[in-house]
Order: sequence, then structure tokens, then C-alpha cells
Amino acid sequence: MKELLQLKPRLLFSIPIFITGLVLALVPENTTQPYKLSAQDMLLEIQSGSEMVTPDDLADWIVNKDPSIQLIDLRTPEEYEQYHLDNAINIPLHDLLSPEWVDYLDQDVKMNIFYSNGITRAHEAWMIVRQLGYDNNYILQGGLNYWVETILNPTAPKNSSPDDEFARYDFRKGAGQALGAGSIQKSNNTSTPKPKIKRRPRKKAPEGGC
Repeated sequence: MKELLQLKPRLLFSIPIFITGLVLALVPENTTQPYKLSAQDMLLEIQSGSEMVTPDDLADWIVNKDPSIQLIDLRTPEEYEQYHLDNAINIPLHDLLSPEWVDYLDQDVKMNIFYSNGITRAHEAWMIVRQLGYDNNYILQGGLNYWVETILNPTAPKNSSPDDEFARYDFRKGAGQALGAGSIQKSNNTSTPKPKIKRRPRKKAPEGGC
């Protein structure tokens, strides 16, 4: 059992790398318009884990009402209507490239955090926007399932556990109580709330010709 518990965190990091490698291997070569980020660069970023946001960090930001984060729910409108994280906007994965969402995904104001039930859809979305050259987009580690497990229903450590595990548990328990039902909202309205996003200034085309 102990070995299984130690293996679980490793799986959370190894599965995205496997998925990414598989997707990149199947993507045909782009011969018309070069991507702004190469497949190799993307793989290096994923291996470093720089695109991940832990549930603990997100819980801290939500509790402290950090205005710099924007949660993006990638699930279907039906799933979003059943429940979603507080103040999240719904951008279903199949609508990610719709022009109406460009100013939300390609901007330097807020830190976008993608999430779905697991991590597959979030990683697919992240790979798409990174190849387009969009910054400021991240992934909730483990998705909603892991969020519920770690923040809303944390497991108490054993009496023999080190102090840092007790401190982590106390934080998660306090954050879960502070967030309560408000961290996952049920919606009676399928319309997506759209906060105002400051548009990124576009570079002017150079004057004159060749």
C-alpha cells in the first residue's frame, strides 16, 4: 500500500509526458505556417512541470481572492452547469480556437488555469495555445478529481508522519472549510460569465514596401 501511495504522485507527472509524446508523434509536420513553439520545446516544458499549478497553490489564491487568476473550465456546458469552480468561465475544448476567446487566451493580464475532470483535456488545450505562442496559460494538476481529493476531502496523515505532512493537512483542511461549497458552484444558468479582459496591444505593420 505504501508503495502505491508513493507511486501516485509520479503517475500524475508521467502520464502528461506520455500523452504529450504520443500526441506530438501523431501530429503531421506543419509545412505552411511554422509553430511559434517547437514540439521539442513543448516537451521540455512539460518535463520541467512549469505548466502545472498545484491544488495547494490554487486553494491559497482562491482563499486570498487573488485577482490575477482566471479559471477556465474546458468541459462541456452540461458538465459545467452541473458544477464548476467558483468564478470559472466555460470554454469547451472544441470551442478553444473560436475567435471570441482569443482575447482571453492571448493576453498578459491574468494567469489562466485550465481544468477538466482529469488532466487530458487541459493538456490538450495547453499544447494548442502554447504552439500558437500564447503565454500565461497553465494546468490544474490532477484536475477536479484531484482537487476534490486533496483540498475538499484531505486525508489525515498518520501519527508517525513528518511535521510537514501535518502542516500540509492543516492547510488543506482549513482551505477546504474556507472554500466550502463555494469552491464548486452549481449553476442554474448555462450562459458563460465573461469578465473583461484587457486586449494585448498589437504590433503595427511596418510602413513602406520592399
